[in-house]
Amino acid sequence: MEIKPGKNIAIKVPLHKWASTVAFYRDRVGLKVKKELTNSVGFVFGDMTLWIDRVERQSQVDVWLELFTEDPDRALEQLGSPRRDELEPLDEVNGLWTSDPAGVVLLVRNE
Repeated sequence: MEIKPGKNIAIKVPLHKWASTVAFYRDRVGLKVKKELTNSVGFVFGDMTLWIDRVERQSQVDVWLELFTEDPDRALEQLGSPRRDELEPLDEVNGLWTSDPAGVVLLVRNE
């Protein structure tokens, strides 16, 4: 089964660090804003979108990655990773949450 990189990377940032993190990627790195939402800013990051997400009840930064596959359930078996449905709702997305051995969150989904 093929598993390949998705189109999104998310950095989950505590509330008190969010504005300065967005400013860093926009003003210092020079990334172009692709989309702005209430709690998230997406930047053009090569062929991907880098999302800086504001998380109210978070004390540290997390990096979340997206992986594409035809069968998310089979991919989860191949990865041998735990299912992490409690992380965030997946509205209208055919996929599931998991994590790697280091704790990096992975969204495994259909393209």
